[in-house]
Amino acid sequence: MRNVKYAQCVKCGKIYEATPNLTNCQCGGILDIIYDYDYIKTVLTKEKLAARRDNSMWRYRELLPVEEDTPNTPLRVGWSPLYEADILAKQLGIKKLYVKDDGINPTASLKDRASAMAVAKAREAGAKVIACSSTGNAASSLAGNAAAAGLKTYIFVPSRAPKGKVAQLMTFGATVISVQGSYEETFELSKQAIDKWGWYNRNAAINPYLSEGKKTVALEIMEQLDWKAPDYIGISVGDGCTIAGLWKGLKDLYAIGFIERLPRLISAQAEGCCPLNRAIETGEPWHPMEENTLADSIAVGVPRNADKALMAIRESNGLTVNVSDEEIMAAQKLLGRTCGVFGEPAGVTGAAGLKKLCEQGKIPADATVVSVVTGNGLKDVANAIKACGEPISIPSDMDLLLKAFAENGIVVE
Repeated sequence: MRNVKYAQCVKCGKIYEATPNLTNCQCGGILDIIYDYDYIKTVLTKEKLAARRDNSMWRYRELLPVEEDTPNTPLRVGWSPLYEADILAKQLGIKKLYVKDDGINPTASLKDRASAMAVAKAREAGAKVIACSSTGNAASSLAGNAAAAGLKTYIFVPSRAPKGKVAQLMTFGATVISVQGSYEETFELSKQAIDKWGWYNRNAAINPYLSEGKKTVALEIMEQLDWKAPDYIGISVGDGCTIAGLWKGLKDLYAIGFIERLPRLISAQAEGCCPLNRAIETGEPWHPMEENTLADSIAVGVPRNADKALMAIRESNGLTVNVSDEEIMAAQKLLGRTCGVFGEPAGVTGAAGLKKLCEQGKIPADATVVSVVTGNGLKDVANAIKACGEPISIPSDMDLLLKAFAENGIVVE
């Protein structure tokens, strides 16, 4: 890979050759992929990107750690829409708001970006089997992307994983192990199994290439905004891999001169599980927390990518915000009714956090903000119905319809 120099531990600084099977540093630290930006500047221009017809994450190959002859993965991952959310911006009292809807990816979450990268690197490594632990979305994204590439998967999920996500896993042919315990216990079992059988490791906090897949959401946002950086980008945070990837993508673009400044990040976590935000807010090292939130995709009490995530928040002079499950469910309705975007609880936590920060006066009125929706609401319809209520149910009778409208305060226009 001419565009990649090496991999480096974010904790001790030890350097490794960027081989396909990279995992953590010997010291236990997470590795970061280091690029040759001078070389990339000679082979990638804005004009070249604009002329490309590949509307997927692979349009940014010069900024990705894959060999030149590695084929694109089969499913079309990435290039999700960036909507202008003028109605919601007005309600929040800010100048401009964009909503990046990553729920339209093939398996309906941003995690497809990481899983596509995992499939590409597994192919380079000659692997036939990929495995991971997940609260749901990483699992379904791996199962779908691997199935399309003809690879077998073993996937470990906590027993609380929503049925919609488990249904995806089974449909994609994964061998699914539902662990009766927390995500931490699920992760530990997956690690033992991967070590025993030598499967390719898709766990995002172990495999440094996966944040490189996730960073493509930042590359897309900037290209869709014609390389004009917003003031803030808000995103939900669980184990920290996504916000770390977002920041890496922004720094890459800044290093090659595609953007003139870096946005501030907004790290949104659930009140019931916010170890990373709590570390920022207290100035202390992060400590494990219970996984007490309905937003299952970010219910990570022991974040495995804490170092990179905390670095991203601090380097960006970012904001942290913790939201209740009630605020998350309210954000589901708000996004649906002002933007037509259906997000799952974890997917809209970034929007819930933005709303809360606006109400607290922490976002300037003249700010331009991007809110990333990381997963589709069809992943967890039970909580969507809980948030928005049941439909009116009546026999086919006009008098009963009129009565129901009156009882529910509905005025027909």
